[in-house]
Amino acid sequence: MSRIAERFKQLAKEGRTALIPYVVAGDPSDAITVPLMHRMVASGADIIEIGVPFSDPMSEGPVIQQGHERALDNGMSLSRVLELVREFRKSDDATPLLLMGYANPVMYMGYAMFADAASAAGLDALLTVDIPPEEVDDINVELQRVGMDNIFLIAPTTPEERMVRIAALASGFIYYVSLKGVTGAGHLDLDDVAQQLAAIRKHSTLPLAVGFGIKDADSAAAIASLADGVVVGSALVSAMASTVAGGGTSEQAIDAVAALLCEIRNGIDNAAS
Repeated sequence: MSRIAERFKQLAKEGRTALIPYVVAGDPSDAITVPLMHRMVASGADIIEIGVPFSDPMSEGPVIQQGHERALDNGMSLSRVLELVREFRKSDDATPLLLMGYANPVMYMGYAMFADAASAAGLDALLTVDIPPEEVDDINVELQRVGMDNIFLIAPTTPEERMVRIAALASGFIYYVSLKGVTGAGHLDLDDVAQQLAAIRKHSTLPLAVGFGIKDADSAAAIASLADGVVVGSALVSAMASTVAGGGTSEQAIDAVAALLCEIRNGIDNAAS
């Protein structure tokens, strides 16, 4: 059983919802990423989603796009991200790690080479935003060979026949995009989220995590009452960027993320009590 499956199984036994924070590797600096990940765990993270910076992050809103730009300016690459994962694993072999990115860097490395390198570094799963389920067979073979999960997105606009295909291919969990558009935009429609999650559950027994539009303890708590996991990204990237732009240190940027994560963790847990 993968780390992700094991973590969701344990959380289900405890009646808790997974908190899945997102960080852009290398933003606002290379040196901050691993300490930030450890602090996220200490602040209540159950799974960490690591963004690989890309020059055209089409599914991201302006906040995370700017994070990608800063990370690329810092020289971040897929190979360097894997080195950071390896460094994190030196002192944390338990927290599941999900790599979120775009197809180009993975294809450039080669699916087999990526799978070997990612598994050796300690990654548990991959989410590629722009590889559709119809084209995923080649990379799925390599991920399955090394025991890594392939995480898929389902959106409000996903037709049922594609939903069925995704449910058959996915492992670990399914990531439901709660909003039409890009990360960090819009307002949550909880009734619609509930309906969409119910539709997905007709076709999959995997845990369902919800992201896009979750910004604080209240929105996280609302989603936690519906889903198995809550993904938070733009709010955390924004908290760091604002701190650094205001003259804060890297340590203060990490503190800002930790404070927000603790609030969100408490909101999620209080929703379940």
